Amino acid sequence: MTELLIVWHSRTGGSRKMAEAAFAAAQEECRTTLKPADDATPDDLLRADGYIFCGPENLAALSGAMKEFFDRCYYEVLGRIEGRPYALMICAGSDGSNAVRQAARIAQGWRLKPVQEPMIVCTHAQTPEQILGQKTIPEDDLAQCRELGQALAAGLEMGAF
Repeated sequence: MTELLIVWHSRTGGSRKMAEAAFAAAQEECRTTLKPADDATPDDLLRADGYIFCGPENLAALSGAMKEFFDRCYYEVLGRIEGRPYALMICAGSDGSNAVRQAARIAQGWRLKPVQEPMIVCTHAQTPEQILGQKTIPEDDLAQCRELGQALAAGLEMGAF
């Protein structure tokens, strides 16, 4: 049986909600593991057949916890997960493109295969109160997260990737 690993980080709930939505749909198609970035290990990456990386953009960059996950795991799995499919989901206040670029460059270094355009959910949080507050993700965006999770998991299970 194939396994999809979803690694996420969130301070204000947006990325967590996105990852949980993808997880809910993906687990209907294949074995799926949902792991906070702080808990994800190189062994988790090696065990999985594909990945969804989901995190926030903080200060125009990938969140520190997601970057630390990649830093901690990078060299231990380098050359051992090449060709595996992945997708990115970013929760951003206004843009998200720099976080996508950072995560995509790391995935490129691992020689992972992107199977979908990165998803950026914009919360439009612009004031300190909005930025630091708990995020609500609109249902249509959560539906897209579920679709991404289901599609990636189904593709893994069918051997499409």
